[in-house]
Amino acid sequence: MPDAEKSINGARQGIGSLELGLKILDRIAESSHPVSLKQLSDTLEMSPSRIYKYLVSFMRTGYIVQNVQNSYSLGQASLTLGVSALKRIDPIQQTFAALDRLNEEQDVTSSVTIWNGHAPLVIKWLDASIPVAVNVRLGIELSPFFSVSGRLFLANLPDRRRQEIIESFYKDPPALPRHRGEPMQKAAFYEHLGQIKAQNYCCFYGDYLPDINVMGSAVYDINGNISSVISLMGIAGDIDVEPGSPYHRALMECTRRTTDTICGRRG
Repeated sequence: MPDAEKSINGARQGIGSLELGLKILDRIAESSHPVSLKQLSDTLEMSPSRIYKYLVSFMRTGYIVQNVQNSYSLGQASLTLGVSALKRIDPIQQTFAALDRLNEEQDVTSSVTIWNGHAPLVIKWLDASIPVAVNVRLGIELSPFFSVSGRLFLANLPDRRRQEIIESFYKDPPALPRHRGEPMQKAAFYEHLGQIKAQNYCCFYGDYLPDINVMGSAVYDINGNISSVISLMGIAGDIDVEPGSPYHRALMECTRRTTDTICGRRG
């Protein structure tokens, strides 16, 4: 058996110099501005002369470029590699996988919704071991005003589209949206959406389903647009939706990690 094959199927030995070179490339990629040789040396605790040899190879192959200040940033080859990887990421499948893990870890009723053009649509629903008795299931269209996912989508819509939907609703509302039991007039609702967008979080404290708490958080795509919403719900006595609660932290970590995966960022 060739040595290379032995390495893969046996002890899985790697090429240390390649791994070191990729660490250097990672540091350049993680920086929001070009990185100098000294900065790389200090961060990686390696001699400048050693790092420079790797930089020369990366420049020859187009993975980095050097600017007039003798600092380094990613080159065209790195961009091509990154774009190719991102094209292979399916945002919805990544979100489905994240919901599966969250549902298993937290054992709480959970769902994924997408925006169908005018309202949230439930495209995945997972019950807890003790299901919650609600009339929401796969394929159901939810209200933009009376669901956590609806408010998250509204908060993230372009200003003009959001205004069209809200102004039309408030001309003759069937009921006023509530938060913590308090009805919201139009100005208060706009302010409420601003808070939701800033926090990437919306929750109901039994506002629409007696004794049922609901929370939701958005997953975003590489352009910063909302892709989907992950929601959790449960009996008020069992699921605490206050910011900082264990369920809140689990949900926010889930949507953050999923967004990072879709956008090609390391968590």
